Amino acid sequence: MKKLTINVPELPYNVEEALNRLRVNFGFVGTEYKKIIITSSTPDEGKSFVAFNLWRMLAESGKQVVLVDADIRKSVLRTRYKIYGGKGEIYGLSYFLAGKCDLDSVVYGTNVENGYMVPITYTVSNPALLLQSERFPAMLDKLAELFDYVLVDTPPVTAVADGNLVASYCDGAVFVVRGGVTPRKLIASSLKQLEAANCKLLGVVLNRVEMASSPYYYKYSKHGYGGYYSKYGYGYGYGSDSDAGKKTESDITGGKEASNDPPSI
Repeated sequence: MKKLTINVPELPYNVEEALNRLRVNFGFVGTEYKKIIITSSTPDEGKSFVAFNLWRMLAESGKQVVLVDADIRKSVLRTRYKIYGGKGEIYGLSYFLAGKCDLDSVVYGTNVENGYMVPITYTVSNPALLLQSERFPAMLDKLAELFDYVLVDTPPVTAVADGNLVASYCDGAVFVVRGGVTPRKLIASSLKQLEAANCKLLGVVLNRVEMASSPYYYKYSKHGYGGYYSKYGYGYGYGSDSDAGKKTESDITGGKEASNDPPSI
């Protein structure tokens, strides 16, 4: 299996602690939920940040986890985390959905132990036909057989139809909300769309909040960290999709043999 090298930035302690609590809470969703989308109402709410770090923390806890980058129009994972595969060509989700390669050609090991990835190697302006093909739900089902969790980073559900389409293939959703910015009516509309797609809401992450001004703020500063809970789940004040950039070709090239072998595909 080829291997991708991913730049994993060091996060502030309070952010790491918030993400760790999210990971712990995620463990209570139940074993029947394996194919899980991470989405939001609009761009710039932090969904890709949450998807990447939840994937990383689950893998570091010993779970076999694969992250599927399904934001085919505007992937940010490949540029933000400087995903690199070494020498030679590397294939991504679009190649597989177009029938140009097999599944085992697009599932890569990474330098995050127990963490695997199906990357985007180039963006597509109208990926709906690719996502509607039988190959996509069949791929998710196969990955769910092989891994403990399949996390899927999708486009925002109100921006384009792609997010709702992917949601219809998954068991549940983690919904990211930018605190103090995303209108309540838009959140309600997004949740109704997930419900219409028969994708169960597993929890909501309240992101990029001024924690000191939140009525739910835990004043743990003397212990070196702070956080807050609301009825929507755990939130933390970090992460953004604002540095998303669209390119027609990938920054990813090549690959090496992975040292952490996944289940046979």
